[in-house]
Amino acid sequence: MADAHMRLAAEGAVASVTIARPEKLNAVDIDMLKALAAICDEVEAMIDVRAVVLTGEGRAFSAGGDIKAWGAMQANEFGHAWVRFGHRVFERLATLRMPVIAALNGHALGGGLELAAAADFRIAEQNIRIGLPETGLGMIPGVRRMVLGGETFSAEEALKYGLVDAVVDSGAAVIEAKAYAARVATRGPAAVEISKLMIAVANGEDNGSAVEALGSILAAKTGDLKEGVAAFSQKRAAVFKGEW
Repeated sequence: MADAHMRLAAEGAVASVTIARPEKLNAVDIDMLKALAAICDEVEAMIDVRAVVLTGEGRAFSAGGDIKAWGAMQANEFGHAWVRFGHRVFERLATLRMPVIAALNGHALGGGLELAAAADFRIAEQNIRIGLPETGLGMIPGVRRMVLGGETFSAEEALKYGLVDAVVDSGAAVIEAKAYAARVATRGPAAVEISKLMIAVANGEDNGSAVEALGSILAAKTGDLKEGVAAFSQKRAAVFKGEW
């Protein structure tokens, strides 16, 4: 689903996803979430793409959910059409086969921080702040101290607490993110994809799907799969040799 506020571009082995609603500090609404889900599917199908950079246009990464968009919703609609759907979209981003590097070129607040957390690696500019202010709006977000106190942290504090992976000079996040993505793109794509799945398993994230994906990738690399497909096409009994 196309949306003017979500842009996808690819240059060689690196794809860039830009949240492009600078006049609203890249606040996200339902249409933008739908567009992001579609972009994830599109990126997944780009065989030559090996890393993704996620960033925001203007002076914010993302201020989170558009309050006007969800504030008028009824309780059931808010819970299902906004919160649960948003979680599914963020999970889709988190489980892309290739690594995602978030370039925090501006503040990442509320859902914007949760979106950044869906990336595998976060590079923050030194002037930004991150936080989860939802309790001040009567909402519930996701990490203990930031949730209960509604505190925001500087980039250096975020680095100290492990919320971001690197801090760079103002204006350098996208450059550094693309450089890191280009480095990732030079590594063995199968090794990178499998490593990402193994990290997910080690972290207890969606173990069933990750293990299934690992097994499917392994099976796809065998001679048995090719033989099975050929036998099916030729309407004959397969002769499996257990070749790896």
